[in-house]
Amino acid sequence: MASIDFSKPLATLLKDSTREAHEQVEHSEGAKLLLSGELTKEEYTRYLMMLWHVYDAIETALEKHATHPSLEPTYNPALLARAPALASDISYLLQVDERTWKSHRIHLQLMSRSPTPLLNYVRRIEELSQSSDPSALLAHSYVRYLGDLSGGQTIRHTIAKAYGLDEAAGLGISFYAFKELRSSKPASQGEMKRIKDWFRAGINTAGERGGVQVKTAVVEEANLAFKLNAGLFELIETHLDDKNKEGFIQAPEVPQERLFSVASVVAVILAMCLSHFVLVVGGFTGDSGYQKLLAAEQWVADLWRSISK
Repeated sequence: MASIDFSKPLATLLKDSTREAHEQVEHSEGAKLLLSGELTKEEYTRYLMMLWHVYDAIETALEKHATHPSLEPTYNPALLARAPALASDISYLLQVDERTWKSHRIHLQLMSRSPTPLLNYVRRIEELSQSSDPSALLAHSYVRYLGDLSGGQTIRHTIAKAYGLDEAAGLGISFYAFKELRSSKPASQGEMKRIKDWFRAGINTAGERGGVQVKTAVVEEANLAFKLNAGLFELIETHLDDKNKEGFIQAPEVPQERLFSVASVVAVILAMCLSHFVLVVGGFTGDSGYQKLLAAEQWVADLWRSISK
Protein backbone atom coordinates (compact mmCIF):
# COMPACT_ATOMS: atom_id res chain seq x y z
CA MET A 1 0.00 0.00 0.00
CA ALA A 2 3.03 2.28 0.51
CA SER A 3 3.44 2.71 -3.26
CA ILE A 4 -0.08 4.07 -3.70
CA ASP A 5 -0.46 7.80 -4.21
CA PHE A 6 -3.23 8.64 -1.77
CA SER A 7 -3.46 12.17 -3.08
CA LYS A 8 -5.49 10.75 -6.01
CA PRO A 9 -9.30 10.61 -5.87
CA LEU A 10 -10.62 7.49 -4.14
CA ALA A 11 -12.49 6.26 -7.24
CA THR A 12 -9.22 6.37 -9.21
CA LEU A 13 -7.36 4.54 -6.44
CA LEU A 14 -10.04 1.83 -6.39
CA LYS A 15 -9.90 1.31 -10.14
CA ASP A 16 -6.10 1.14 -10.26
CA SER A 17 -5.61 -0.93 -7.10
CA THR A 18 -8.22 -3.58 -7.88
CA ARG A 19 -7.41 -4.08 -11.57
CA GLU A 20 -5.67 -7.42 -11.03
CA ALA A 21 -8.32 -8.76 -8.65
CA HIS A 22 -11.02 -7.61 -11.06
CA GLU A 23 -9.43 -9.42 -13.99
CA GLN A 24 -9.04 -12.64 -12.00
CA VAL A 25 -12.73 -12.69 -11.16
CA GLU A 26 -13.73 -11.71 -14.69
CA HIS A 27 -11.74 -14.60 -16.19
CA SER A 28 -12.73 -17.23 -13.62
CA GLU A 29 -14.49 -20.37 -14.81
CA GLY A 30 -17.60 -19.52 -12.80
CA ALA A 31 -17.88 -16.11 -14.44
CA LYS A 32 -17.44 -17.70 -17.86
CA LEU A 33 -20.23 -20.18 -17.10
CA LEU A 34 -22.55 -17.37 -16.06
CA LEU A 35 -21.75 -15.29 -19.14
CA SER A 36 -22.09 -18.28 -21.46
CA GLY A 37 -25.76 -18.76 -20.61
CA GLU A 38 -25.10 -22.51 -20.31
CA LEU A 39 -26.14 -22.84 -16.66
CA THR A 40 -29.44 -24.61 -16.14
CA LYS A 41 -32.25 -22.40 -14.92
CA GLU A 42 -31.98 -24.12 -11.52
CA GLU A 43 -28.24 -23.42 -11.26
CA TYR A 44 -28.77 -19.79 -12.24
CA THR A 45 -31.60 -19.40 -9.73
CA ARG A 46 -29.39 -20.87 -7.01
CA TYR A 47 -26.74 -18.25 -7.86
CA LEU A 48 -29.35 -15.47 -7.58
CA MET A 49 -30.32 -16.80 -4.16
CA MET A 50 -26.72 -16.48 -2.98
CA LEU A 51 -26.60 -12.93 -4.36
CA TRP A 52 -29.80 -12.09 -2.50
CA HIS A 53 -28.20 -13.00 0.82
CA VAL A 54 -25.15 -10.88 -0.03
CA TYR A 55 -27.18 -7.83 -1.09
CA ASP A 56 -29.56 -8.18 1.83
CA ALA A 57 -26.56 -8.01 4.18
CA ILE A 58 -24.97 -5.06 2.32
CA GLU A 59 -28.17 -3.04 2.08
CA THR A 60 -29.15 -3.69 5.69
CA ALA A 61 -25.70 -2.45 6.76
CA LEU A 62 -25.87 0.62 4.50
CA GLU A 63 -29.30 1.53 5.87
CA LYS A 64 -27.95 1.26 9.41
CA HIS A 65 -25.12 3.68 8.60
CA ALA A 66 -26.90 5.84 6.03
CA THR A 67 -25.72 9.10 7.60
CA HIS A 68 -22.09 8.08 8.07
CA PRO A 69 -19.75 10.58 6.32
CA SER A 70 -18.14 7.85 4.18
CA LEU A 71 -21.42 6.20 3.15
CA GLU A 72 -23.93 9.03 2.92
CA PRO A 73 -22.65 10.42 -0.46
CA THR A 74 -23.54 7.19 -2.29
CA TYR A 75 -26.52 6.07 -0.22
CA ASN A 76 -29.54 5.92 -2.52
CA PRO A 77 -31.59 2.73 -2.00
CA ALA A 78 -34.36 3.84 -4.36
CA LEU A 79 -31.79 3.90 -7.16
CA LEU A 80 -29.34 1.14 -6.23
CA ALA A 81 -30.98 -1.46 -3.95
CA ARG A 82 -30.85 -4.88 -5.62
CA ALA A 83 -32.27 -7.25 -3.01
CA PRO A 84 -35.93 -6.53 -3.91
CA ALA A 85 -35.20 -7.06 -7.62
CA LEU A 86 -33.42 -10.33 -6.88
CA ALA A 87 -36.39 -11.58 -4.86
CA SER A 88 -38.67 -10.67 -7.75
CA ASP A 89 -36.50 -12.50 -10.31
CA ILE A 90 -36.13 -15.61 -8.16
CA SER A 91 -39.88 -15.79 -7.64
CA TYR A 92 -40.56 -15.36 -11.36
CA LEU A 93 -38.06 -18.03 -12.38
CA LEU A 94 -39.50 -20.47 -9.83
CA GLN A 95 -43.07 -19.44 -10.66
CA VAL A 96 -43.93 -19.00 -6.98
CA ASP A 97 -45.26 -16.16 -4.86
CA GLU A 98 -42.54 -13.69 -3.86
CA ARG A 99 -43.31 -14.33 -0.20
CA THR A 100 -42.64 -18.06 -0.45
CA TRP A 101 -39.45 -18.56 -2.48
CA LYS A 102 -37.32 -19.09 0.63
CA SER A 103 -39.26 -22.27 1.35
CA HIS A 104 -38.58 -23.65 -2.14
CA ARG A 105 -36.56 -26.86 -2.41
CA ILE A 106 -33.58 -25.13 -4.05
CA HIS A 107 -33.25 -22.55 -1.29
CA LEU A 108 -33.77 -25.09 1.48
CA GLN A 109 -31.00 -27.24 0.02
CA LEU A 110 -28.72 -24.23 -0.27
CA MET A 111 -29.23 -23.12 3.31
CA SER A 112 -29.28 -26.57 4.92
CA ARG A 113 -25.49 -26.49 4.71
CA SER A 114 -24.66 -22.94 3.74
CA PRO A 115 -21.55 -22.83 1.53
CA THR A 116 -18.48 -21.44 3.29
CA PRO A 117 -17.78 -18.72 0.64
CA LEU A 118 -21.31 -17.38 1.05
CA LEU A 119 -21.09 -17.46 4.84
CA ASN A 120 -17.71 -15.70 4.75
CA TYR A 121 -19.11 -12.97 2.50
CA VAL A 122 -22.16 -12.27 4.65
CA ARG A 123 -20.19 -12.46 7.89
CA ARG A 124 -17.66 -9.94 6.60
CA ILE A 125 -20.43 -7.46 5.82
CA GLU A 126 -21.93 -7.97 9.27
CA GLU A 127 -18.51 -7.44 10.90
CA LEU A 128 -18.10 -4.11 9.12
CA SER A 129 -21.63 -3.09 10.03
CA GLN A 130 -20.90 -3.71 13.71
CA SER A 131 -17.49 -2.01 13.71
CA SER A 132 -16.84 1.45 15.13
CA ASP A 133 -15.92 2.70 11.64
CA PRO A 134 -18.03 1.12 8.86
CA SER A 135 -16.30 3.13 6.10
CA ALA A 136 -15.04 -0.06 4.42
CA LEU A 137 -18.64 -0.91 3.49
CA LEU A 138 -18.14 1.59 0.68
CA ALA A 139 -15.80 -0.93 -0.97
CA HIS A 140 -18.58 -3.49 -1.20
CA SER A 141 -20.93 -0.90 -2.71
CA TYR A 142 -18.24 -0.09 -5.27
CA VAL A 143 -17.57 -3.70 -6.27
CA ARG A 144 -21.21 -4.78 -6.49
CA TYR A 145 -23.11 -1.72 -7.74
CA LEU A 146 -20.61 -0.53 -10.32
CA GLY A 147 -20.32 -4.09 -11.56
CA ASP A 148 -24.09 -4.31 -11.96
CA LEU A 149 -24.17 -1.00 -13.78
CA SER A 150 -21.39 -2.10 -16.13
CA GLY A 151 -20.85 -5.79 -16.88
CA GLY A 152 -24.25 -6.67 -15.50
CA GLN A 153 -25.85 -5.21 -18.58
CA THR A 154 -24.06 -7.75 -20.79
CA ILE A 155 -25.25 -10.58 -18.57
CA ARG A 156 -28.81 -9.26 -18.87
CA HIS A 157 -28.93 -9.96 -22.60
CA THR A 158 -27.35 -13.39 -22.14
CA ILE A 159 -29.75 -14.44 -19.38
CA ALA A 160 -32.83 -13.29 -21.30
CA LYS A 161 -31.78 -15.32 -24.33
CA ALA A 162 -30.72 -18.39 -22.34
CA TYR A 163 -33.98 -18.77 -20.42
CA GLY A 164 -36.43 -17.43 -22.96
CA LEU A 165 -37.24 -14.27 -20.99
CA ASP A 166 -38.89 -11.20 -22.49
CA GLU A 167 -36.16 -8.57 -22.25
CA ALA A 168 -38.59 -5.76 -23.02
CA ALA A 169 -40.96 -6.80 -20.23
CA GLY A 170 -38.05 -7.31 -17.85
CA LEU A 171 -39.65 -10.17 -15.90
CA GLY A 172 -36.97 -12.43 -14.44
CA ILE A 173 -34.15 -9.99 -15.22
CA SER A 174 -35.08 -6.94 -13.14
CA PHE A 175 -31.84 -7.35 -11.15
CA TYR A 176 -29.97 -5.86 -14.11
CA ALA A 177 -32.41 -2.99 -14.67
CA PHE A 178 -32.02 0.45 -13.08
CA LYS A 179 -34.18 3.54 -12.98
CA GLU A 180 -33.01 6.99 -13.99
CA LEU A 181 -31.03 9.00 -11.50
CA ARG A 182 -33.76 11.56 -11.00
CA SER A 183 -36.94 9.80 -12.14
CA SER A 184 -38.64 6.42 -12.05
CA LYS A 185 -38.23 5.82 -15.78
CA PRO A 186 -36.08 2.89 -16.95
CA ALA A 187 -32.46 3.97 -17.37
CA SER A 188 -30.95 3.96 -20.87
CA GLN A 189 -27.30 3.16 -21.52
CA GLY A 190 -26.52 6.86 -21.47
CA GLU A 191 -28.31 7.23 -18.15
CA MET A 192 -26.37 4.25 -16.78
CA LYS A 193 -23.18 6.18 -17.45
CA ARG A 194 -24.56 9.21 -15.61
CA ILE A 195 -25.41 7.01 -12.64
CA LYS A 196 -21.87 5.61 -12.60
CA ASP A 197 -20.42 9.12 -12.79
CA TRP A 198 -22.64 10.19 -9.87
CA PHE A 199 -21.56 7.14 -7.88
CA ARG A 200 -17.83 7.76 -8.50
CA ALA A 201 -18.28 11.39 -7.47
CA GLY A 202 -19.83 10.21 -4.20
CA ILE A 203 -16.90 7.85 -3.64
CA ASN A 204 -14.47 10.73 -4.16
CA THR A 205 -16.41 12.86 -1.67
CA ALA A 206 -16.14 10.07 0.89
CA GLY A 207 -12.41 9.88 0.27
CA GLU A 208 -11.98 13.64 0.74
CA ARG A 209 -13.90 13.51 4.00
CA GLY A 210 -12.02 10.56 5.42
CA GLY A 211 -8.53 11.24 4.13
CA VAL A 212 -5.78 8.63 3.87
CA GLN A 213 -7.18 6.46 6.64
CA VAL A 214 -10.51 5.93 4.89
CA LYS A 215 -8.91 5.62 1.45
CA THR A 216 -6.58 2.90 2.75
CA ALA A 217 -9.38 0.95 4.41
CA VAL A 218 -11.66 1.12 1.38
CA VAL A 219 -8.96 0.11 -1.12
CA GLU A 220 -7.91 -2.87 1.02
CA GLU A 221 -11.50 -3.94 1.50
CA ALA A 222 -12.27 -3.66 -2.23
CA ASN A 223 -9.60 -6.26 -3.01
CA LEU A 224 -11.12 -8.53 -0.38
CA ALA A 225 -14.59 -7.92 -1.85
CA PHE A 226 -13.41 -9.17 -5.24
CA LYS A 227 -12.04 -12.32 -3.59
CA LEU A 228 -15.35 -12.89 -1.81
CA ASN A 229 -17.19 -12.55 -5.11
CA ALA A 230 -14.76 -15.01 -6.68
CA GLY A 231 -15.82 -17.46 -3.98
CA LEU A 232 -19.42 -17.29 -5.20
CA PHE A 233 -18.28 -18.10 -8.74
CA GLU A 234 -16.28 -21.04 -7.41
CA LEU A 235 -19.49 -22.40 -5.91
CA ILE A 236 -21.00 -22.53 -9.39
CA GLU A 237 -18.08 -24.70 -10.54
CA THR A 238 -18.19 -26.84 -7.41
CA HIS A 239 -21.87 -27.55 -7.70
CA LEU A 240 -21.64 -28.47 -11.34
CA ASP A 241 -18.61 -30.72 -10.80
CA ASP A 242 -19.86 -32.54 -7.71
CA LYS A 243 -23.21 -31.82 -6.12
CA ASN A 244 -22.15 -33.66 -2.97
CA LYS A 245 -19.58 -30.98 -2.17
CA GLU A 246 -20.07 -28.30 0.42
CA GLY A 247 -23.46 -26.74 0.77
CA PHE A 248 -25.46 -28.79 -1.68
CA ILE A 249 -27.51 -31.97 -1.65
CA GLN A 250 -27.56 -34.51 -4.42
CA ALA A 251 -30.57 -36.69 -5.00
CA PRO A 252 -29.77 -40.38 -4.37
CA GLU A 253 -29.19 -42.49 -7.42
CA VAL A 254 -32.04 -44.75 -8.41
CA PRO A 255 -30.90 -48.37 -8.78
CA GLN A 256 -31.11 -49.52 -12.36
CA GLU A 257 -32.62 -52.88 -13.23
CA ARG A 258 -30.27 -55.38 -14.87
CA LEU A 259 -31.34 -55.96 -18.45
CA PHE A 260 -30.31 -58.88 -20.62
CA SER A 261 -30.24 -58.98 -24.38
CA VAL A 262 -32.76 -61.01 -26.37
CA ALA A 263 -29.89 -63.11 -27.72
CA SER A 264 -28.79 -64.02 -24.19
CA VAL A 265 -32.27 -65.13 -23.17
CA VAL A 266 -32.74 -67.12 -26.37
CA ALA A 267 -29.38 -68.83 -25.82
CA VAL A 268 -30.42 -70.02 -22.36
CA ILE A 269 -33.78 -71.27 -23.60
CA LEU A 270 -32.13 -73.22 -26.43
CA ALA A 271 -29.63 -74.66 -23.96
CA MET A 272 -32.41 -75.82 -21.69
CA CYS A 273 -34.28 -77.39 -24.60
CA LEU A 274 -31.11 -79.15 -25.73
CA SER A 275 -30.45 -80.50 -22.25
CA HIS A 276 -34.01 -81.78 -22.05
CA PHE A 277 -33.60 -83.52 -25.41
CA VAL A 278 -30.34 -85.17 -24.34
CA LEU A 279 -31.84 -86.39 -21.10
CA VAL A 280 -34.91 -87.80 -22.81
CA VAL A 281 -32.90 -89.56 -25.50
CA GLY A 282 -30.09 -90.71 -23.19
CA GLY A 283 -32.42 -91.64 -20.34
CA PHE A 284 -32.03 -90.64 -16.71
CA THR A 285 -33.28 -93.66 -14.81
CA GLY A 286 -31.18 -95.20 -12.10
CA ASP A 287 -27.89 -93.89 -10.69
CA SER A 288 -26.42 -93.15 -14.08
CA GLY A 289 -29.53 -91.23 -15.13
CA TYR A 290 -29.44 -89.19 -11.96
CA GLN A 291 -25.82 -88.24 -12.58
CA LYS A 292 -26.79 -87.17 -16.10
CA LEU A 293 -29.51 -84.96 -14.66
CA LEU A 294 -27.09 -83.26 -12.22
CA ALA A 295 -24.56 -82.70 -14.97
CA ALA A 296 -27.20 -81.09 -17.20
CA GLU A 297 -28.40 -78.79 -14.41
CA GLN A 298 -24.82 -77.69 -13.68
CA TRP A 299 -24.21 -76.99 -17.36
CA VAL A 300 -27.29 -74.77 -17.63
CA ALA A 301 -26.39 -72.92 -14.39
CA ASP A 302 -22.83 -72.27 -15.60
CA LEU A 303 -24.13 -71.02 -18.94
CA TRP A 304 -26.53 -68.58 -17.25
CA ARG A 305 -23.80 -67.21 -14.98
CA SER A 306 -21.51 -66.58 -17.94
CA ILE A 307 -24.24 -64.67 -19.77
CA SER A 308 -25.36 -62.61 -16.77
CA LYS A 309 -21.88 -61.34 -15.82
